[in-house]
Amino acid sequence: MALSKIDVANMLTGLVPNDNTIRRPNAKPLIINGDMAVAQRSTSVTGISNGNSGYQTCDRIRFDESGTMGAALTITQESLTSGNAFLNGFANAFKVDVTTADSSPDADDWSRLNMRIEAQDMKPFKKGTSNAEKYTLAFWVKATKTGTNTIELFDADNTRSIGGSYTISSSNTWEHKVVNFAADTTGAFADDNGEGLRISWSLSAGSNYTSGTLPSAWESSTVANTAPNQVNHFDSTSNNFHITGVQLEVGEYTSSTLPPFQHESFGDSLARCQRYYYFHVSEGINNDTDTTISLSSQYNSSSVKGFITFPTRMRATPTLDQNTGANMYRVYENNSNATMTSLTLSSESTRATGCFTAGSSVSVTAGSCGALQTMDGTAFVAFNAEL
Repeated sequence: MALSKIDVANMLTGLVPNDNTIRRPNAKPLIINGDMAVAQRSTSVTGISNGNSGYQTCDRIRFDESGTMGAALTITQESLTSGNAFLNGFANAFKVDVTTADSSPDADDWSRLNMRIEAQDMKPFKKGTSNAEKYTLAFWVKATKTGTNTIELFDADNTRSIGGSYTISSSNTWEHKVVNFAADTTGAFADDNGEGLRISWSLSAGSNYTSGTLPSAWESSTVANTAPNQVNHFDSTSNNFHITGVQLEVGEYTSSTLPPFQHESFGDSLARCQRYYYFHVSEGINNDTDTTISLSSQYNSSSVKGFITFPTRMRATPTLDQNTGANMYRVYENNSNATMTSLTLSSESTRATGCFTAGSSVSVTAGSCGALQTMDGTAFVAFNAEL
């Protein structure tokens, strides 16, 4: 196997050579959790169907659907024990299992997986300048359905896109794909923490999305050009789709010149994921029946406040993700409970800290201290600052 080279001079100057030198030898990978190791929310979610777009299991990769999807899915973080992806160092994958088939998607249906990158992290591509760089996307994929598949790179700042395709040649076999995309001298990514690039792998598409021509150059986004010739992975309940080892590189590479996948430690990958989603506690964590969320301060007989510091500064001030219902949470003080149906994240919260108040009426002792805790078996507390 050919060795990739590192240009030390350009590491020091920041210049980018016009060959197959590794562009970012010491940088963190642009794709976070490309090995699907981190799954803070869950390792399996069933019954995903129309209206269920969002992050389900593995962090930083989400399932999206447009139109009225007729299929139903189970999405899991899959543990790998064999196959080419496993032999190349990947222990986990994102798996889509079709549980209800849709052999004929409606015209306005488009189902896909996508990963989103902050605009300020896309600077190495120099998009919108005369020195704009090409893109190389690589990944391991396995699917029951063989045939042509499409990928869209979407510039969220300028509503521009480009298409790429790859072929699944063998059913239920891990294959490594390398897809190249042209540079774009039009429309720079913003220098902010909003969405810059969205990478979408099509799974099923109706005629509104397949009737055009796959764009080999960047263009103003056109729906008809999104997924021409896309196979339908949802046409049988025997079908599965698996993906792992996702990497995005600056420049144009082939399978023989592609830089090796940058495996991060689990701790490093988790910390990067927590910029976007931080799962704080759930009922029963560490086999404890009442999990403490934070210490609490009862500043009058009906008001409670609790504070936590996030393990990493989040992308934006987060929203609170929780389950709600009768006796879901409690304030534990003076050996007694004051129960609540929910918590509220107050306006005092920032990208670095969360401030809780009671989401329902509560009777406590003014001036006392206690603990905010979960009570119900389905209770959890998390913070969402996703793109």
